[in-house]
Amino acid sequence: MPIVDPHSGQPLTTPEPAGANGAAPADVIVDIDMSNFQQVVLEGSMQTPVLLDCWAPWCEPCKNLMPVLEKLAQEYNGAFILAKLNIEEHQQIAAQLGIRSVPDVKLIMQGQLFDEFQGVLPEKQIREWLAKYIQPPEDAPQSPEEQAQAALAAGDATTARGIFEQLSQAHPEHVDYRIDLAGALLAEGNAARARAVLDGLAPEDRDAPKARGVRARLEFGEEAPSAEELAALEGRDDSEAQYLRALRQVADGDYEAGLDALLALMQRDRAYGDDLARQTLLRVFDALGADHPLTVTYRRRLFAMMY
Repeated sequence: MPIVDPHSGQPLTTPEPAGANGAAPADVIVDIDMSNFQQVVLEGSMQTPVLLDCWAPWCEPCKNLMPVLEKLAQEYNGAFILAKLNIEEHQQIAAQLGIRSVPDVKLIMQGQLFDEFQGVLPEKQIREWLAKYIQPPEDAPQSPEEQAQAALAAGDATTARGIFEQLSQAHPEHVDYRIDLAGALLAEGNAARARAVLDGLAPEDRDAPKARGVRARLEFGEEAPSAEELAALEGRDDSEAQYLRALRQVADGDYEAGLDALLALMQRDRAYGDDLARQTLLRVFDALGADHPLTVTYRRRLFAMMY
């Protein structure tokens, strides 16, 4: 697998990794001490990249991170070596490396430090970080985050909710997992629990764009007319009826139709509800996120209509 120099962007010329020469998967994970540090980390990285995981027995985040790194090492099958350093048992090595806190993960290539990160990252981010330097295996499985998103896209909110529950419990420090859990709960039809998850976030996290988006979707579901109320609007074409139909479309996930209807209402009756159509458009943009293609398109159309 080609290895890329992050400084030049060019492939590095290195011998084939251990896995390509028939190394057993177990050989890609090595415990490091004074007797093998030179051989495995410094000399070994001249041939095969080494991911040095500095950890400690008392470190709970380390216990969450290590299984992910071990899984990736097995998955990459020799494209890199996972070297595990217990800093409590080998304080001299830790001091030489300048380790101040754990977990501390360093990528050693060609005998040099190429990159590093501290703390626990989500598996998806670790995969993306590794992929900058080492080509992932072609048959790499999806990360848990990708599995959950795929389940949501397929309409399987229960599976997605289960994955995000596990992730948020294993990584309580990653607020995004709890926000994703709230979104999956909402998709599953459990609005009350979704609201409870959002309300349990710290104030600064509660007001983050991603959390605001989930809360907006939750509120649209609560505000939109029921099937019976929608049926009662049949034959009506006044501003209120047009607005309520648009709300139902947004709550049902038919965002494009709902956005079209809100823009049409703005054009027809800007004063309705003290400019309620425009305010609701902005809430839909919040729900979708600033980078969503519909947000970009309809924000441009809103701007053109107003100016």
